[in-house]
Amino acid sequence: MEWEQDNYIVSDDDAILDVDAICDFLSQSYWANKRPRAVIENSLQHSLNFGVYDQQNRQNQIGFARVVTDYSTFAYLCDVVIHEDYRGRALGKWLMECILSHPELQGLKRWCLLTKDAHGLYKQFGFRELDDPSRWMEIINSDL
Repeated sequence: MEWEQDNYIVSDDDAILDVDAICDFLSQSYWANKRPRAVIENSLQHSLNFGVYDQQNRQNQIGFARVVTDYSTFAYLCDVVIHEDYRGRALGKWLMECILSHPELQGLKRWCLLTKDAHGLYKQFGFRELDDPSRWMEIINSDL
């Protein structure tokens, strides 16, 4: 699937993902700055990935997001990032529109995500705080 807008492209084609760029984006994030390349590569193999590219140069990946899903009931949106040189152009908002309109992600009962500082972006798309956080449980392996 591919979307075009202005001078940019969003694509779910894994063949054109720039793994070096993705590793660089994530190394500068607060949530994945210590994630090893092997873990990133493995996560890409098991996710529906979205790359954002400069339309003039498809080798220039400027954004990324991935969705972990069963394609039937649940999706976890993660690793959403736009390169700092391209922020402020509404590319994150457009990336979200593309992800949520993807044909294979329609009709899911539940979406979730974690964010420290982008609540305003995600609320525009219907995300909200948990209705009953006491129902959610987690295991965090802080050594990883």
